[in-house]
Amino acid sequence: MSLTLQVTGMSCGHCEQAVKEAINSLNGIQSVKVNLSSGQVDVDYDENQVTPSKMKEAIEDQGYDVA
Repeated sequence: MSLTLQVTGMSCGHCEQAVKEAINSLNGIQSVKVNLSSGQVDVDYDENQVTPSKMKEAIEDQGYDVA
C-alpha cells in the first residue's frame, strides 16, 4: 500500500533523515520518500506488518507533528 503523510516541523536535511530513519526502523516498510519543502512523506508499506498509526507514532517520537 501507499500512503502520504503531512509532517510539520522539518526544516533541514537532518530533520528529513530523522523522519526517514524513524519510518525505516519499522517492519513492513518498503520505501520512504521525504519532500522537505512540502512536508510530504510518501511511504510504500505492507499493511499486514505496519499501520499508519505506527508510522505516525514513530515520526512524533522524533519530535515532529503529523497532520
